[in-house]
Amino acid sequence: MYNKLKEIINHAKLYGFIFKSSEIYNGIKSIYDYGPQGIEMKNNIKKFWWNYMVKYRDNIVGIESSIFMNNKVWKASGHIKNFNELFIINYIDNKIYIIDKLFYKIINYNIIENKKKIKLIFNYYFKNKKIKKLNLFLKQLINKYNLSKKFKWNKINNINLMFKTKFNSLNNDKFTYLRPETAQGIFVNIKNVKNSNRLKIPFGIAQIGKSFRNEIISKQFIFRTREFEQMEMQYFIYPGQEKKWYKYWLKSRLKWHYYLINKKKYKLKIHKNLSHYCKFATDIELKIFNKFKEIEGIHFRKNYDLKNHKKLSKKNLYFYDNKEKKSYIPYVIETSLGLDRLFYSIFTSSFKIEKINNKKRIYLKLPIFISPIKIAIFPIIKKNKIINVSKKIFNFLKYKFTTIYDENKSIGKRYKIQDSLGTPYCITIDFITLKNNTVTIRLRDNMKQIRCKINKLIKYFNKKFDISLFFKNNI
Repeated sequence: MYNKLKEIINHAKLYGFIFKSSEIYNGIKSIYDYGPQGIEMKNNIKKFWWNYMVKYRDNIVGIESSIFMNNKVWKASGHIKNFNELFIINYIDNKIYIIDKLFYKIINYNIIENKKKIKLIFNYYFKNKKIKKLNLFLKQLINKYNLSKKFKWNKINNINLMFKTKFNSLNNDKFTYLRPETAQGIFVNIKNVKNSNRLKIPFGIAQIGKSFRNEIISKQFIFRTREFEQMEMQYFIYPGQEKKWYKYWLKSRLKWHYYLINKKKYKLKIHKNLSHYCKFATDIELKIFNKFKEIEGIHFRKNYDLKNHKKLSKKNLYFYDNKEKKSYIPYVIETSLGLDRLFYSIFTSSFKIEKINNKKRIYLKLPIFISPIKIAIFPIIKKNKIINVSKKIFNFLKYKFTTIYDENKSIGKRYKIQDSLGTPYCITIDFITLKNNTVTIRLRDNMKQIRCKINKLIKYFNKKFDISLFFKNNI
């Protein structure tokens, strides 16, 4: 049976996008490295996000906080107490099941009665972490409906998802955590950022950075991994204005996504079972292999984090309202995007296979401003005059656009390689070039070819790669 994901993973490795980490030692589960093309594409996505969220806005600034933080940060945020995963090991199929996924797998059987009541009971036990009662309730459900041949386990396991590490080798009692999210680095720096930049409410603080979670189940290539990169922005607002700004940022983030991938592939999921810090939340989901997957979350965090940090640190995190003549702790709207998930989504949705003259053609139909290589320069043959012109064109284009030069293999094979890399434009220098100073520009998506004067190449590509109009119209 054809496995498209397997072919995509092989393609990503073959063309230098993503490798299994430490592969010469058989790798490590769900940890990956980005290759030369992968890091270029990843950086292009980051740049597109940063320009939209920070660079072209007057009231949003960026920071880069550290991965290691004082343990009190995670105590105040609730991660030490609440950032847990409940799971069982099923003796029947030797698989690990996250408890809520297990429950919905059970309840989907047609023989189950009173599903609404059963859901209410489950949600109460699950939300309040009543593990013993939850375990008993699920086992009773299994026995009542004769599902013991499908599910059998001993106990519900409960682990914290943060990675612990020793902080000081001279003192073995000292430990810290690898951060499970970037948001807390923003919250604990709010006063530093506000005062150093003279910001007034409403304002935002953005960050791109690594996070780490000891996921029980990590799967589907780079979509769900234990080490990942987040692009987050916390927007601080007056209490009472949360609905206005929540709607604004949900709409704004959708515009950004629609510029990357066809809007028909997206849908919104409004959360009912909320995280401990959340008051309301919406997921932006994308259809990948006929299933909708969460790409980004828009959350109203109220002032949960800031209040807890104020209480535990005993520091003044109040803001003063000159009009109302009173102090307050700002509310927060969060936009949180998984960079690796988005990379995966763009890569898989751009992977195209078509047949031309009974021959298989594979190409990456990447948004051209995301493509790792923008232009490839090809001399039609290895003749000195043609090579000299080709290198001259390469040398003046490379300072404006990510450009590569290739004179090896046949022109057809070179086109095929660049199609596989997602390069939107290939320039071929031929004998006609020597006569009239024109070159052939070959387009990736439809393979059409046009002639263009050498002295007009900069103008042509500036127009093609310019996305400033998107920023002007959507910020």
